[in-house]
Amino acid sequence: MVSTNYAPEHAGIGPYATQIAEHWAAPDGGGAEVHVLAGMPHYPSWRLDPAYRGMWRAEERRAGVTVHRRRHTVPPRQTALRRALFEASVLAHGLVAAPRIRPDAVVAQMPSLAGGVIGARVAARHHVPYIPVVQDLMGAAAAQSGIRGGDRAAAVAGAAEAYALKRATLVGVIHETFVDKVAAMGVDRGRIRLVPNWSHVARPSRPREETRARLGWNRERTVVLHSGNMGLKQGLDVLVEAARRDPSVLIVLMGDGNQRERLRLLAADVPNLEFAPPAGDAEFPDVLAAADVLAVTQRASVLDMSIPSKLTSYFAAGRPVIASVAAEGGTAQEVVRSEAGLLVAPEDPEAFLKAVRALAQDPEAADELGARGPAYVTAHLSREAGLSRMSALLAEALDTTTRGADPVGSDAWGVPRT
Repeated sequence: MVSTNYAPEHAGIGPYATQIAEHWAAPDGGGAEVHVLAGMPHYPSWRLDPAYRGMWRAEERRAGVTVHRRRHTVPPRQTALRRALFEASVLAHGLVAAPRIRPDAVVAQMPSLAGGVIGARVAARHHVPYIPVVQDLMGAAAAQSGIRGGDRAAAVAGAAEAYALKRATLVGVIHETFVDKVAAMGVDRGRIRLVPNWSHVARPSRPREETRARLGWNRERTVVLHSGNMGLKQGLDVLVEAARRDPSVLIVLMGDGNQRERLRLLAADVPNLEFAPPAGDAEFPDVLAAADVLAVTQRASVLDMSIPSKLTSYFAAGRPVIASVAAEGGTAQEVVRSEAGLLVAPEDPEAFLKAVRALAQDPEAADELGARGPAYVTAHLSREAGLSRMSALLAEALDTTTRGADPVGSDAWGVPRT
């Protein structure tokens, strides 16, 4: 597996890559010899984990998986040039110092452009199946990022993605909204498989009131929690402005990211907006469940096809979601499909507050919305189902290569082709 992000990173793509690799290495997942070519832990803070400071290369064993780490740049501030240097450093070091093993198959987690290209090249070198899994597409993200040089970066990213995807045996996509975009890059639709992400966190284990008391959240106050990356794409200014407009609502931004300090300055005069460090894995589900509302936000200019990993965690927590996102994106579609939350227009603090107040005034309706989240996870987003789909994708790619022909009909787990 090629995945720039991997454990101990606990947000974004890292947990999915880790759980897939560890599943394949475990006896009940096949007991395979699994190697991961990864970067140095840095996400979501975009700061190098101190434990890896000074390392150029490292090899470690984690839960039966051999992880090969290669050094790369870590840009604390995102610009098109710095992101390009980041990807170039991942690509150069990964190609020059790829693990000296002969794989039976290569799986790459995208949107890492470098990871996609490395995966394609390593698979071609050894004449083995190559399976990229599209978690997001950097070309579209760069075009919508608002960072300087975004259009040029989008063109370069799109070309790199097309290079990697067209060389795939099969392409996994985490949501159906990616299918048309991947096909537009020249990938035969018959090679595209839907492999949705799953809820990778445990269910809450402690009473809500106990956790609220520990966190200092007044039981009479409405608490809105946003957990995860604080980047440009999230457009978290809307939550700062919402807090400024309604002092009775406590808004908590939990996590890290390259916009955290800017948001701190923006909210310096807003006493009812708090910043919290990322919660540990053990307490994370309980912290989510202790909030009254869980928020997911995106900038109005972002039509995001991907599903943020926070959303599957939100559903598992059993609290209502308010999604301040474009109605046509993947996040909005999942919220509607789950019936576990409300949609509001992006970057509209008044619309966001109106939804918060509606839920606060009708606790029974809020609890009913929240209860649909765990039910949706059980029916569609369980870890067992997600890992089974990934194993089936790998098995189908190996079988396709062995037979020397493209598969036809249904995919390996009986779902008609997209």
